[in-house]
Amino acid sequence: MPEAMKQSGVATQDDIIRQAEATKKTLATLRSDQEKYYQTLMASPRSGEEGAVVEAQLPYLEQALERIEKGLDEAEMITALSQYMQYNESEVNKLRSQVRRLVQENVWLRDELASTQQKLVKSEEQNAQLEEEKAQLQFMQEMQKFDAEAEAATAGDEAASKEQQQQQQPGQQPEDPMTMSTMSHASSMQNVASGGYEIPARLRTLHNLVIQYAGQGRYEVAVPLCKQALEDLERTSGHDHPDVATMLNILALVYRDQGKYKEAAALLTDALGIREKTLGPDHPAVAATLNNLAVLHGKRGKYAEAEPLCKRALVIRERVLGSEHPDVAKQLNNLALLCQNQGKYEEVELYYQRALEIYISKLGEDDPNVCKTKNNLASAYLKQGKYPQAEQLYKELAEEREEAKARGPVEHSSACRLDNQTVSTTVKNLAALYRRKGMHIASEVLEDWLHKATRGMAYGQHQGK
Repeated sequence: MPEAMKQSGVATQDDIIRQAEATKKTLATLRSDQEKYYQTLMASPRSGEEGAVVEAQLPYLEQALERIEKGLDEAEMITALSQYMQYNESEVNKLRSQVRRLVQENVWLRDELASTQQKLVKSEEQNAQLEEEKAQLQFMQEMQKFDAEAEAATAGDEAASKEQQQQQQPGQQPEDPMTMSTMSHASSMQNVASGGYEIPARLRTLHNLVIQYAGQGRYEVAVPLCKQALEDLERTSGHDHPDVATMLNILALVYRDQGKYKEAAALLTDALGIREKTLGPDHPAVAATLNNLAVLHGKRGKYAEAEPLCKRALVIRERVLGSEHPDVAKQLNNLALLCQNQGKYEEVELYYQRALEIYISKLGEDDPNVCKTKNNLASAYLKQGKYPQAEQLYKELAEEREEAKARGPVEHSSACRLDNQTVSTTVKNLAALYRRKGMHIASEVLEDWLHKATRGMAYGQHQGK
């Protein structure tokens, strides 16, 4: 900076100080001379013309001395100011060095803070993972305890309790294979896998907890849990992500279980769009969402809107799983029910018959799905007035139950656990059929048997408690 000032012709601070010191010396010398001269004049005689000259020079000399004193004061001030400026400059340099040191320390502290924050985030993630694993272990323990109690309980009592809650009245719709029920952890996961997709690992525990809370009717816990997880997923992965679609699907099922069909439909439509975009239009997860959306439209009475969705899900599952897979049969049952609600009985018969063939071929005659599908087909025959075909199927169902009972308590217990609702519906519909045909005695015998069986199951349920 001083060299640049020299090159530009501007006096530097050091030059000013030197000039000020030189001026002080010159003025001091001049003052000394003037003072001696003043004293000489004052001592000289003042008479005559010389005295008049002396008197005339004295004021000018006094003014000169005053100016010299003033110049000396200014030179002193300039010197002091220069020294002060030098001091300030040194202080400024010190402050600048301190600022540089503080900036370096601030950078270091920021790095340390960033490193600590990263460690904190990792620690929180590990803690959240441990909490999730802990919750999963607790849930698994509860499920194991539940399964153990269920195995220890009497199978007939369990079936009786379930039958009391889900019985149908004579002449109503056949049992709805699309109805969502409370499931254990193992059966829930199995149903998800059979739908053609699996819950992602990071959502599996949350899914199990939601199913548990929803099964207990604790929607005030299940719904906020789903919403919070949905917000976290959208924040970390974006809206158009398969895991977001899975969480939308889970929340929609909870809403459906609450009877909030409009909200559930909006969520399922969103989930369907995401899965079609990210997984492709023929992915099994798309079929599962289409099926859930079709079920929802069916519950709202929008059968015409539900049917094409169900048919598309059927096409996807046939393409992915093969035309003889049991999940295809389940989809056929759903489609048949939608068509039956629209009065399309020819299609209903075709769908039920094909589903029945798949179940018998893949699962065997004794599988409960065979019994349910026969009952659904018989109900369809009954609604069309095809009484001989309906009677034949109802008799087959009754005979199969009696055969299972005769084969021993183990097979009878299994039949009761799986098919009590179907058997009750079968007996009711057969009694109604006999009454329409004028066979009142046979109808009364069946109704009396059903009444006694219902009382026996209710008594068993009370004893079990």
